[in-house]
Amino acid sequence: MLSFLPSILIGFLSFCLYAINTFLWLIPIILFSLLKAILPFHGWRKFFSYLLDQMASNWVALNTINQKIFTKTKISVNGLEKLEKKQWYLVIANHQSWVDILVLQRVLHGKVPFLKFFLKKELLYVPFLGIAWWALDFPFMKRYSQSFIKKNPHLKGKDIETTQKACQKFKHKPVSIMNFIEGTRFTKAKHQAQHSPFKHLLKPKAGGIGFVMSTMGDQLNKVLDVTIYYPNKTPNFIDFLCGKMQQVQVDINITDIDHSLTGDYINDRAHKIRFQKWVNQLWLDKDEKLAKLHQQQ
Repeated sequence: MLSFLPSILIGFLSFCLYAINTFLWLIPIILFSLLKAILPFHGWRKFFSYLLDQMASNWVALNTINQKIFTKTKISVNGLEKLEKKQWYLVIANHQSWVDILVLQRVLHGKVPFLKFFLKKELLYVPFLGIAWWALDFPFMKRYSQSFIKKNPHLKGKDIETTQKACQKFKHKPVSIMNFIEGTRFTKAKHQAQHSPFKHLLKPKAGGIGFVMSTMGDQLNKVLDVTIYYPNKTPNFIDFLCGKMQQVQVDINITDIDHSLTGDYINDRAHKIRFQKWVNQLWLDKDEKLAKLHQQQ
C-alpha cells in the first residue's frame, strides 16, 4: 500500500509498528499470565491459556497488516486447503533467515493452532519474554547430556519425564510445535563446512523432533513439512522491513504420524536409527523440491 515510499523510510516506519504492536500485547500477556499463576482453579487457568493464545494470534495478525501496508511481497502457497485448526501438528521447515519465522506465522495464521517452540528451561528466566513464553504454554525442556547421565544415572529418563509433564496441557488443546531441524540458518559457508550431502540444505538434526515424538507421540496427529523458497535472494530482516523481499514460495506437505515414528528416541537404538532414516528421506525429498524450484527460475 505504501511501497512507493523510500525503502529506508518504509523500514523505519515498519519497525516502529512492529515494536508498538509487540509492546502493546506483551503488557496484557504478562498481566494475565500472573493471574493464571495466582488462581488455583484449573478451569480459570484453561480459560487464560486460550485467552493468551488469542492475544498472541492477534499480535501475528497485526504484524501481517503491517507487512501488507508497507510491502508488496508476493507469497505463493501450496497445501493450505488441507490444514485444520483442531489438529495437533509437528511443524518442520528449512531455515535460511529469521524472516522464515514471519513467513510461517503469516502463512499458517488462522489455519493451524498458534505456533509454539520447544525452549530450553534456562530461557524461562529471560526478563519479560520468559514469562510470556510460559504464559503461552511454550514447553520448556530440561536436557541432560550422556556424560552427565553417566555421572548421575538416577536422572536417566528424567528429561523426557519433565517434558511429558510440561506437555500435559496439550492433551485436550490443539497445538502446533515448530522446529527448524537444521539447527541453524543455511549459508554457503556452513554448507561447505558440514560437507552436506544436500545441495540446498544443511544436514538435518533428528534429535530435537525425536525428543518431541518421545514425549508427545501419542498426542501429535500430523507432520507439517514446510519448504520455503526465495526466488531472488535470501532476505535478511532489514530487507524484509524495507520491502525488498519481492517474492517467496511456500510448499506444505502433510504426513500422518504412525506408530513407526513414536517410541523412545533416547534409549531405543533401533527406533533411533529408523527415525533418523525417516528424517533423512524427508530432507532428500525437500532438497529435490528446492532443486526443481531453482531450475524454474
